[in-house]
Amino acid sequence: MLPTSFMAPGISSFSEFLSVEAPHLLPGARTATGNGLDGQVPHGTTIVALTFPGGVIMGGDRRATMGSMIAQRDVDKVFAADEYSAIGFAGSAGFGVELVRLFQVELEHYEKIEGAILSTDGKANRLSTLVRGHLAMAMQGLAVVPLFAGYDAPTDSGRIFSYDPTGGRHEESEFAAIGSGSVFARGSIKKLYRDDMSEQDGVTAIMQALYDAADDDSATGGPDLTRRIFPVVAVVTADGFRRWSDDDTAAIADQVIGGRMQRPDGPTAPVV
Repeated sequence: MLPTSFMAPGISSFSEFLSVEAPHLLPGARTATGNGLDGQVPHGTTIVALTFPGGVIMGGDRRATMGSMIAQRDVDKVFAADEYSAIGFAGSAGFGVELVRLFQVELEHYEKIEGAILSTDGKANRLSTLVRGHLAMAMQGLAVVPLFAGYDAPTDSGRIFSYDPTGGRHEESEFAAIGSGSVFARGSIKKLYRDDMSEQDGVTAIMQALYDAADDDSATGGPDLTRRIFPVVAVVTADGFRRWSDDDTAAIADQVIGGRMQRPDGPTAPVV
């Protein structure tokens, strides 16, 4: 029989409820098991997001590495957080998926208890709390850093939030990137980004950015033509979260790769 606390209305935060009823299930409650774990578990990178009129686009490569080895080639690192937001992660793959699932339950629990969807700022703040609770594992080299993006109804626009391992929340303007290939992906997006980009243009820019990241960062996987494995791309607008199909993503990837055959360094931005 379930405890009476499960039947009583109360805390709208699932993580707070869990901290009372079963604190041992939270990532932050785990005890240290030693140092030097960083190269022994799969890690994932790179995630990129950008805004366009009326929404936001997020894309992530599919590679997970374990030290200098490729651990997996088709990892999903971009997910729906709820109907109007997306989350991607870089870092320890196992804990990253766990963080995503906990965040998804957190948002669903709030909606069931309060009867309303949490605001974009509220979602970003809740995620910050979850990341902060993972600090003990991050200190062991098992850090997970998320990238959160969502459609904000009051402003009819997309918003992007990045985080540091301590849970610090930073709202980004226009675009952002996380992971070991982020410096290359961000540089690529920076030269291609425009305020009036269409969804198609935005997805193409993200594909270019991930290609550039894979070109210079060994931990980032570019489009795999032989296995037909391509980055995961998701779009969030007033109509909700929508993941691009593999066929549509492959078409953009093939277009990008075709262009690289002529210009290996990718498209250039105008000087003025």
